[in-house]
Amino acid sequence: MFLTISTTGSAERPATDLGFLLHKHPEKAQRFSTSYGTAHVLYPEADAERCTAALLLEVDAVALVRRGKGKGRGGAPDAALAQYVNDRPYAASSLLAVALSAVFSSAMRGVCNARPELPGRPLPLRVEIPALPARGGPGLVGRLFEPLGWTVGAEPVVLDGEFPQWGDSRYVRLVLEAETLTLAEALRHLYVLLPVLDDAKHYWVASDEVDKLLRAGAGWLPGHPEQRLITSRYLSRRWSLTREAMERLELVRLAEADDSDVEEIDNAVAAETEAEEKPTPLAVQRREAILAALRAAGASRVLDLGCGQGQLVQALLRDPSFTEVVGLDVSVRALTIASRRLKLDRMGERQAARVKLLQGSLAYTDRRLKGYDAAVLSEVIEHLDLPRLPALEYAVFGAARPRTVLVTTPNVEYNVRWESLPAGHVRHGDHRFEWTREEFRAWSRMIAERHGYDVEFAPVGPDDPEVGPPTQMAVFVTAQEAKAA
Repeated sequence: MFLTISTTGSAERPATDLGFLLHKHPEKAQRFSTSYGTAHVLYPEADAERCTAALLLEVDAVALVRRGKGKGRGGAPDAALAQYVNDRPYAASSLLAVALSAVFSSAMRGVCNARPELPGRPLPLRVEIPALPARGGPGLVGRLFEPLGWTVGAEPVVLDGEFPQWGDSRYVRLVLEAETLTLAEALRHLYVLLPVLDDAKHYWVASDEVDKLLRAGAGWLPGHPEQRLITSRYLSRRWSLTREAMERLELVRLAEADDSDVEEIDNAVAAETEAEEKPTPLAVQRREAILAALRAAGASRVLDLGCGQGQLVQALLRDPSFTEVVGLDVSVRALTIASRRLKLDRMGERQAARVKLLQGSLAYTDRRLKGYDAAVLSEVIEHLDLPRLPALEYAVFGAARPRTVLVTTPNVEYNVRWESLPAGHVRHGDHRFEWTREEFRAWSRMIAERHGYDVEFAPVGPDDPEVGPPTQMAVFVTAQEAKAA
């Protein structure tokens, strides 16, 4: 199993800088032990004009069978000989990808302590692999590599030169060339796409493979036109892992579109980018304020309306005083993510009896929502067009009519404190409006008067003396409950 990486240079920028990037000296031949054999790194040529690093992987077929316990290509129990006689020692596969990651780990991360300026510098690169399994043929090889900036040469390997009528094998001789990529990007492309083209892995694919895929695919996989195929094949077509990876890639895409970090996305809404870092994120402060208000109201059966990915539902379940928690959202995808976040499939019977996830729209009345102590609308109303608010108002306050309703929404006056937010822009592209404190209070008082509630207001987050808090919260309590209190 063989791979070469070549680059060219000049006296000012010698090609032998490749040795610094790979952390392997051109004048030494080095060997590394792996679980399935021995990896060798050597330089067939190394001067200022041209430098080539070669990775040779000697696969121990017996070790592969023993560690794989008969699984993988040629590992069927009724084909014992095929476990030892197969293409694994010769054709590039996940074995080579793992060796790349192990032997060139610093280069793949873009780390070079000796010459820190080198990793970010694009190089003229040429990668050659003599035998690469390509399930999908040369056409698929091009579709995978060309969008990443590679010029692709994928020459089919004939089954047998003596018998041309037998046609081509499923292997290709691969040559990749690029001028605008860094070495780290090139290695990450190979790490992911070699097993994708082979469409097989030599080890059991577990949930941590999703993290490996997203790390290696950072910066290029979210926008790749063959994203779904790459994800499915890399994860050995395990549908649950593929779904998880696709959902996380979608979050990356949404975060990039909103110029935010993935961690800032809360309830499918990007959290506000604060001008100064706070010890506690605003999303966490918001949940803490909601939990405190629910406890003060003595609520035990709670609705999270517009529950998104289930962060608040998860927080409610941690408190045994909330005996029943229902999350409702119009998005099936959001509910799927919430289900996985809550680990519903592994939840104990007693805990599972406390929680439900429902699909539904707040634009319509829903008999399933009647009879609860409290309902929460956290960062929901600003995602509706203003003409649709009366429908939500009636569905929640008129039809469902919980004793307590909590509503949180951004305070548009506070937006001037976000230095990264352009003037006149709302905090998230999906916000249909953002209200001032007075606008929110006027709307809340109108709702309270129309449906027989009393309402009070509370700040969430730092309460700026000039522009108020970043989030404003209204606490509605039915008039009967307010009098009883």
